[in-house]
Amino acid sequence: MRTDDFDYQLPEERIAQAPAPIRDQCKLLVMDRETGQVEDRVFRDIIDYLEPGDVLVANETRVMPARLLGAKRGTGGAAEVFLLRERFDLEPKTSNKAIWEVLVKPGKRLKPGTGAAVDFCDAEGNVALSAEIVDWGANQGRGERIARLTTDLPSLDEALHAVGHTPLPPYIKGYVGDEEMYQTVYAKAETSAAAPTAGLHFTPELIEQCKAKGVQWCTVELEVGLDTFRIVDEEDPAEHIIHTEYYTVSQQTIDACNAAHDRGNKVVAVGTTSVRSLESAFDRQAGCLRPRDREATSLYILPGYEFGVVDALITNFHVPRSTLLMLVSAFSDREKVMAAYRHAVAQEYRFFSFGDAMLLK
Repeated sequence: MRTDDFDYQLPEERIAQAPAPIRDQCKLLVMDRETGQVEDRVFRDIIDYLEPGDVLVANETRVMPARLLGAKRGTGGAAEVFLLRERFDLEPKTSNKAIWEVLVKPGKRLKPGTGAAVDFCDAEGNVALSAEIVDWGANQGRGERIARLTTDLPSLDEALHAVGHTPLPPYIKGYVGDEEMYQTVYAKAETSAAAPTAGLHFTPELIEQCKAKGVQWCTVELEVGLDTFRIVDEEDPAEHIIHTEYYTVSQQTIDACNAAHDRGNKVVAVGTTSVRSLESAFDRQAGCLRPRDREATSLYILPGYEFGVVDALITNFHVPRSTLLMLVSAFSDREKVMAAYRHAVAQEYRFFSFGDAMLLK
């Protein structure tokens, strides 16, 4: 198995630059993961493939306003700080102060030990938040820094919402639409730097229709990081070191999954982040799911992986040479998945975060 095995040709015009105007009216490619047979449908038809007693498991994380555009203190030069993850271990958090791992631009002018700081203004032009660069981050080679965020507002949350922007993937250029379209309709905890995009296609009405059919709706939480967009550079994908993310799986969701399997029903993961959460929570020695509360996972799912929980997968079309495409291939068969992707390109499906959906059943 080589990383090149997960590469494919994608015309640039197939990369979706905006979401479907109505979430559940995007295209849906349905693939039988055993035979590779495909059908072209519309996402709202997903209900036709769900049976009473099945369980949908979605990642309810919300994308935080992690992109901060401001000015370097002292010079006024334009600067950007991108929030990656909060570091509770480095310094006690207060209502108006916290430590974060961040990415910065321009990196050469925002180095630790120089007193570098960036100020961010609200819509009225008042400084609402500041970031002091205090140390190098865990991955110095990628330019990560440690920043101390402070505000004079009542809370950091209020400050972030006053100055921050929802970050979009690097392949989406110049989107000026509603940023809320990059959030799922059921999102809750604001803990991610990127959206769990398979869930973007659900509407409240479609969720209610699924429930009315007898399909149970359950959630997990996985804090999606920027590394989800990284492609695998190594020739052998097994040599790639996958990123770490934090996830939570409740006892309620576990009970629902166990009951579904006991009935002979399916657990249907909404997105690869839900897959990683459920499979990470599966105790292979005991052969059962165990509750997790913001635990770290570095689960790397490659072809040959034996799934312990997930029976069907709703997902988007993923970047070539990505760990997400490898996960999808593991859930079926690399040749069948790549053939389905070629079909999607030929049928003018829209790819990546704002693109169309795929059901592997």
